Amino acid sequence: MENVEEAKGLRFWQRYRGLPRNVFALSLVSLLNDTSSEIIYPLLPAFLFLTLGATPFAIGVIEGVAESVASILKLFSGYLSDRFGNRKLPVFFGYSLAAVTRPLLAFVTSWPQVLVVRMTDRVGKGIRGAPRDALIAQDVEPGRRGLAFGFNRAADHMGAVVGPVVAFLLLSYIAADSSDPTAKEYQRVFLYASIPVVIGLFVIVFFVREPRRAPPVADENPIKFSLREFDGNFKRFLWVVALFTLSNSTDAFLLLRAEQAGIAPAMLPLLWMVLHLSKVVSSIAGGNLSDKVGRKQMIIAGWIVYAAVYIGFAFIGAAWQAWLLFIIYGVYFGLTEGVEKALVADMVSEEKRGTAYGFYNLAYGITVLPASLLFGLLWSSVGVKTAFGVSAAISIIAAILFLKIKTNPTIAEA
Repeated sequence: MENVEEAKGLRFWQRYRGLPRNVFALSLVSLLNDTSSEIIYPLLPAFLFLTLGATPFAIGVIEGVAESVASILKLFSGYLSDRFGNRKLPVFFGYSLAAVTRPLLAFVTSWPQVLVVRMTDRVGKGIRGAPRDALIAQDVEPGRRGLAFGFNRAADHMGAVVGPVVAFLLLSYIAADSSDPTAKEYQRVFLYASIPVVIGLFVIVFFVREPRRAPPVADENPIKFSLREFDGNFKRFLWVVALFTLSNSTDAFLLLRAEQAGIAPAMLPLLWMVLHLSKVVSSIAGGNLSDKVGRKQMIIAGWIVYAAVYIGFAFIGAAWQAWLLFIIYGVYFGLTEGVEKALVADMVSEEKRGTAYGFYNLAYGITVLPASLLFGLLWSSVGVKTAFGVSAAISIIAAILFLKIKTNPTIAEA
């Protein structure tokens, strides 16, 4: 029995060793970038709420606008990477913008200034996102796409394990004499945030490879900036993703809710770390499993888990419940994030993938701002239980509609 388990484990890691070089290089960049980002993010809600006086609605505006900008820009960057045959350059530029803007949070004095910095940071995400996903997909055979994207998402989330630990240590050291950190103490932590992503830029330059190819002649390029280039099934997929995203408000609300349940501000980075550790484990398992049992089943299961977690947050009353819910919440990401990206690659041809990932991110972007605004408004005007309950209901409706989506019959669902 023990030998059988060892053989299974060996085959599992052999599958990873066979992935293309770009998958590993871009996953390392994701790890470094997310380490940088997650030094900041788990501290941001408390920084906004406790030191800058931002309301839950203002937090929803900041994160909703920032993520919407990122998602909409991914549409254009993905299309342009297809049209001009260059994906490495926008990836490098997008990460460079993050390295420049994140330390500016050390100098803000009001929440509108935080909005500007976060929005500029997310512009970089919008530029790099779709071309990066297309680079990952280009050399991976269909039966291993879930594995490749699951590995990339796991590396990204590992950065979100490391980042909060760094943030916790820095904040604990800087605010050693105070149980309630001040604005200046938060901002001193933010200054360190660009160091990991700068290292990631060197990885892109020296280790990411893009096949040399002549850019297509403009009037001969078959790739059009239009949804008409894609079939009805892919369009339905985008509409269902957009509907689900209407339930998916910023995680800043979950951190704020956890604080209300009794978790101290200094512990929020560790809570965020636990969430992403759960994401790491579930992303590796989820991506690999989707290659075997099918993308649709994994995504629907993930959306149901999401609904259950939000119902839990509606009635949370103790710190230990917050820890448990954040662990379960990480499973939702493992079942859906990499799997959805693999499904996009299954649905479209290689030369259109940058554009397809752009439209996929647009489907997210057009509703992520309304989702955060709606949630913040419901929380402020009706109550926190109603806000979480409405989000859970929308996600269940989206999961039911996803049953109508046809996935690639060659990927474990024939």
